[in-house]
Amino acid sequence: MFGWWGGAGRTARALGVVPAGLLLAAGGVLAAPVAEAATGGCAGQRTTTVAFATGEIRVYRTRTSVCAVTVPTRAGTRQEMAVSVQPRGGAPVRDAGRFTRFAGPVTVPAVSRCVYVKGDVGSGSGDSGWILC
Repeated sequence: MFGWWGGAGRTARALGVVPAGLLLAAGGVLAAPVAEAATGGCAGQRTTTVAFATGEIRVYRTRTSVCAVTVPTRAGTRQEMAVSVQPRGGAPVRDAGRFTRFAGPVTVPAVSRCVYVKGDVGSGSGDSGWILC
């Protein structure tokens, strides 16, 4: 007799649906930072890691793109970081600034193309040379 917007049915439905919705939303919010921290926000399989004195560059590849992040050796303190990915024959795509956990992700389309990846953390830097050819 009472619809969704009125009567006892509304209270019962609200009490059953809202808590379940909150639990699902909280689970999604809590799980997202763990996944992002592991990959830096890149999709695909990690193919290359370029280590240097103050951090490392992590390179990920999917069927159609290449993604990279620069991760500092000592995370948590705000410091200058940068990452760039350049597909052969194209312009580099760069992310730079003062970050606490990583610079990037930077993604470029790279179907059957070599890429050149660079990264900086503070005074240290590294590059890959032409890879994934």
